[in-house]
Amino acid sequence: MSDSPLNPVPIARARVVLLSGPSGSGKSSLAERSGLPVLQLDDFYKDGDDPTLPRLPDGSVDWDSPLSWHRDQAVAAIRALGTAGRAEVPVYSIPDNGRVSARVLELGGAGAFVAEGIFAAEIVADCTAEGLLGDALCLRNGALTTAWWRLRRDVREGRKSLPVLLRRGWRLMRAERGIVGRQAALGARPCTGPEAGRRIRAVAAAGELSAV
Repeated sequence: MSDSPLNPVPIARARVVLLSGPSGSGKSSLAERSGLPVLQLDDFYKDGDDPTLPRLPDGSVDWDSPLSWHRDQAVAAIRALGTAGRAEVPVYSIPDNGRVSARVLELGGAGAFVAEGIFAAEIVADCTAEGLLGDALCLRNGALTTAWWRLRRDVREGRKSLPVLLRRGWRLMRAERGIVGRQAALGARPCTGPEAGRRIRAVAAAGELSAV
């Protein structure tokens, strides 16, 4: 059935680069260096008291499962940014296990933006279907390098207690190859930081041309 002229499908004015990769792979740093507006997908985590949160065998929350994340809300924010250039997004505190506030993210006329987070690859198909996708990338490093970067960040930011961070870090280091493989299967291109930077700049340049 064709779309009604009274209810047209919104046309994307900006394309999103979905930047995924294992926790600690450098997604946030690369996104910041890109110079593009950045949507932090980790802000769409569920609150710690949400009864639908997935659990590990020991009873603790599996924060590395996409079921711990509000997928539909993340896609809605990307849709609003791509079509209207602004969206109200949550601000999530990992130490507090919950949302602490909200903010308005505006693209300021940019023709591209980055949405980064460990679950970014989960919505490649959604963004493609809505005509929003500029590129989908998965940052990859050696498992030991990623583990070290992750531990330094998590300790610096006080995300969890050290024993929790060490247990999670060991589990993720062993699982890294599978994590990258899953994200690639979902449509994200595995690449190093320099290659990802080049591809992000290409999407940004295409967005600038389309805005002329």
